[in-house]
Amino acid sequence: MCIFARPVISVSATNIFARMTASQTQFLVYQMSYHSDQKNAMILPIPVRLPASEASVTFIDLSHYRNLFFDFQRGYPEVAQMSIGCSIQTKSVMSDLKVFEVGDYIASFVPTLSDFSRLDERFRLSDSVWNQLPDYQDFGFVVFQLAQGALKPHPMAFKFESRSQSIFFPTRHVHDGEVHPAEDFDHNLFLQHAGLDSRVGGYQNCDLPDSNTHLIRSKQMAGRFLKTQDTRGIISPDLLLHRKIIKGNYPNKDYEFSPLGHPEVPNFNFRPWAAWSPWLLAVAGLSWFFARRERIRRARRSEDSSGHS
Repeated sequence: MCIFARPVISVSATNIFARMTASQTQFLVYQMSYHSDQKNAMILPIPVRLPASEASVTFIDLSHYRNLFFDFQRGYPEVAQMSIGCSIQTKSVMSDLKVFEVGDYIASFVPTLSDFSRLDERFRLSDSVWNQLPDYQDFGFVVFQLAQGALKPHPMAFKFESRSQSIFFPTRHVHDGEVHPAEDFDHNLFLQHAGLDSRVGGYQNCDLPDSNTHLIRSKQMAGRFLKTQDTRGIISPDLLLHRKIIKGNYPNKDYEFSPLGHPEVPNFNFRPWAAWSPWLLAVAGLSWFFARRERIRRARRSEDSSGHS
């Protein structure tokens, strides 16, 4: 991401976390550094369950945990440190859409494209831009007002009723009022899903993707290195973090992940025991051998006793 209502000078160090729940509600947390020479707004398209209403999205204040993504590095030993966020203060310029003060942000949910008419015109995209984004014709849109300057505000967070089985990351760029086929990405995507935990192998390296999931797993469960009690239910303490790094010039699109299995309850994962498998097979073989020998002995004793009678 991001889609900005007005051109920005720069955007970098984007971190996004997402998690799907069993009730098909998706959490999304977003943080980036940006430089804008005017007041601006960031627009996050989401595949909200239809029909959408202003109640389809719940905003979550994470102003008390500004360094959330900074702490993520503890799950990935030797990962370079991320910079610490700073605060901004804004004044609402929303129209008759319901507005929310979410820490340092003014935020609103736009249920449909037509509802942008209820938003201050400075924070809308032109129809010509939306016409180049046909995938969003039936999406909802979360809008965060941003202050002028070179800033890294605290993480933006919300949950929404999703119509998709996939975990959705809004990563498509519109930075200058134009939609380009490719853009420069500087993104870390983090997600939690029990189905990934059920497939993953043992921890090997902080930047080496797991061969089973093709994502970089954390070394420990999130509760071991994050203050999950301060995330208001967003991050599960009992699941790993899985990470995808997107850095460089890539097709300008959103990313989706569709892991198999229950999103919150892992199946038993045999892979961490792979190193023990030769020993387990040997023990199983010996057990079978001794059990078989005992059955043969019993059969012979039974034959002998029958012959004597």
